[in-house]
Amino acid sequence: MSKRAKKAGEKRPKVRDIFVPRPFAGLPSEVEWVALRELVPAASAPLKLKPEFAVEGRDVILATVLPMAWPAMTKPDGRVFVALQRHVQSGDISRDIAVAILRGLETAPGQPVAVPALPGEGPRLQDILVDEPLDVTVHAGFEFWLDSDVNDPSVTAGVERANEAIYPTKALAAAEGAYWCQVVEKSHVRWVLGDDEDRALDALSRLAASQQILLGENTKFAGMFRAHGTLVPVWDVPFDPPADDWEQPLAEFVKRYAEAYATTADLSPAERQAKQGLQARQLTLR
Repeated sequence: MSKRAKKAGEKRPKVRDIFVPRPFAGLPSEVEWVALRELVPAASAPLKLKPEFAVEGRDVILATVLPMAWPAMTKPDGRVFVALQRHVQSGDISRDIAVAILRGLETAPGQPVAVPALPGEGPRLQDILVDEPLDVTVHAGFEFWLDSDVNDPSVTAGVERANEAIYPTKALAAAEGAYWCQVVEKSHVRWVLGDDEDRALDALSRLAASQQILLGENTKFAGMFRAHGTLVPVWDVPFDPPADDWEQPLAEFVKRYAEAYATTADLSPAERQAKQGLQARQLTLR
């Protein structure tokens, strides 16, 4: 049998996929990782790797999404961009992004990055990143994809098409992982809660039962997402007021929520009924 035929007959080892329900747990900015993954259209943040994984002259930048939903890309100057939102993923998003970073650093500047669909065993983000919060920049468009000297009409046209899908979004200082966004006919405030999911739901139920869950007049509690092991409450707010107008209402809600979260008593009948209503309006994102 020829070497080629023998090689063709060999079975490749299967890569086992394991689902991790809370992939960003343990990272200092877990709620920001979830927000950039699920809520924010265009944003970036520099990543600092531990010395044993860092490569001199190769900066790593986290992006919400990259052109063609690539998992990673390299720039001619050596920078490596890695995406949170991508077409193919395994059951452990933290491992997916970690392998994309490492493959990007192994790739020559300016060359395409080959990233496996299933990463297999190896380090996760929690293993390769320095233990420090994300420094997020929210962008109005995807021009941050481009090099300063790019003048290819097809490339710039692609960025313009991507920009058409962006809706105005702004981070709110009142809470980490909180964002205001403006869509066609209304605006929203969305806040990723990094607390224990069950206790967070109980806290929101207490606030709903006591009529303290709203952000003010003419606002509506729209429901919640469940995303990567966290709860994300969403409020509908009036279209016109700018993002800054919701800083104080959200700050006041954060205080009410903290007090409700600290309560350990069993839910009252009214609170249990409110909890059922909240669960009925809950959507899971994966």
